[in-house]
Amino acid sequence: MAGGGLRGHGELPLLADINVTSLVDVAFTLLIIFMITAPIMQGGVDVQLPRAEARPLQPKEGLVVSVDRQGRIFVDDNALSFEEFRAAFPAIVRSRQPSGIYLRGDARVNYGQVVRVLAAMRAAGVGDVGLVAESEEFGQ
Repeated sequence: MAGGGLRGHGELPLLADINVTSLVDVAFTLLIIFMITAPIMQGGVDVQLPRAEARPLQPKEGLVVSVDRQGRIFVDDNALSFEEFRAAFPAIVRSRQPSGIYLRGDARVNYGQVVRVLAAMRAAGVGDVGLVAESEEFGQ
């Protein structure tokens, strides 16, 4: 039997092509799922930052201290009372030796709460603290 690309009697030839249509469908489906779930999975403390005309400071690498709307204090994502924060903060700074220390205060929190946290940071020997804010859109 001469090989004409047919196997047996009247069968169609084998196709070695890959059907990429279903592969593209699966890839787009996964992309949509990740686009929807990524913002939901973003961790952190819920803080509405105040707006400022100056160029805002974005925390990159370092230690982030947050004060939320209820006045609770967070070091990164760990909640502490004010007394715990005041006692533990010097040890945290000594052990981590961060490249920068950033304070995020919710715009709706009592100003005195943020000042108390800043004073505790200064008492721990930290002289340079970056205050984080959102950029203010001009004309609003």
